[in-house]
Parts: sequence; structure tokens; C-alpha cells
Amino acid sequence: MDGIYGILKLRIKRGIDLAIRDLLSSDPYVVVTMGSQKLKTKIIYKNTNPEWNEEFTLMVEDIKTPIRLNVFDKDTFTPDDEMGEAIIDIKPYVECWKMELESLPEGSVAERIQPSENNYLADESPCIWRHGTIIQHMVLTLRNVECGELICELEWLNILGSMRLLELQQQL
Repeated sequence: MDGIYGILKLRIKRGIDLAIRDLLSSDPYVVVTMGSQKLKTKIIYKNTNPEWNEEFTLMVEDIKTPIRLNVFDKDTFTPDDEMGEAIIDIKPYVECWKMELESLPEGSVAERIQPSENNYLADESPCIWRHGTIIQHMVLTLRNVECGELICELEWLNILGSMRLLELQQQL
């Protein structure tokens, strides 16, 4: 598909019980990848329960392209250590967002997205109607590591207009 169909805001809030990769702790950061887009959080030194509270804007060119999150431990003299990975499948979120939920009361749960082989959700993930859009709150279980979770949120930014929304609905 050509063009940008929308813009997602990804909030990486915090990590929980991340793996220890240094003597007693880790210096974690997260690399976010979606297609050719690649972004990175700040490094939180000596903390296995870091709070990043960072927002990233991602251009959605194809809703079938997942968001990949890789957690690393920053090292000074050796390559950074891997601390796990997670995948966010955005298609269920976009399907929820396009349901035209303007009549829902503020704070209502519009949908609950279940863990699946296409995402790394730790549990069901609520999509909540807030301030005229849908916010998906999620806890992601890191894979390829002994422990750790990431707390994140997705929000669709409706700035490209209804023409792209119609094209997006045809993709689903």
C-alpha cells in the first residue's frame, strides 16, 4: 500500500521486573521499530523497574506491520545485552478505533483485545474511549528472556481525514 494511513502515538510507560544483566541491576532502554521507522527511549541507569514515560509518533503505512519493541541493557565496553522483545499487532486496535464510538460515555471500555500468537499481551488489553479517541492500555510479556514486562499505550491520531480512514477500512 502507498501512502500514510494514519499516525499512532505509542507511550512506553515503564518496565516491570526486567532481567538483570549487570552485577546487581541493568541499564535498560527500548528500541521501537515499525517498518523502516526506528526510535529509542532514554537509558534508565541501574533499574530493573524503569519508568520511561516517553511518547513516540509512528506513521502507519500498512496496518499489517507490527510494532516491535526490543529491550537492551546499555554497556560501555561491550555490545549492549539483549533483555527481551515484544510485538504489538495494531490491526485489532485499528478495528476497534474504526467502530465510530462517539456516543460512548467517557472512560467506557469499547473492546478487550485478547493475547494471541500475533501479539505479546500478558492479559486482555482494554481499549478505552477517552477524549474523543480510543486508548489501548497493554501489558506486554517480554520473550526470549527469563523475566520482564513492558507497560504501553496506543492512541490513534486522527489528523489525516476521512478519505484515508475509508481506505484504511478497506484494508481490514
